[in-house]
Amino acid sequence: MGFLLWILAVILVIAGIVVLLKGSIILGIVLIVVGLAVGPGGWSVLSKR
Repeated sequence: MGFLLWILAVILVIAGIVVLLKGSIILGIVLIVVGLAVGPGGWSVLSKR
């Protein structure tokens, strides 16, 4: 499960960077923040408290 979350987080962050480079700043930032929230390391929405 952790590996799948890591893959999803990487995809979201890369997509956010691509969107930022194309000029949509708000959507890029949102994708990066969601990628960090889903990722298994650090801060994760799906982790138990």
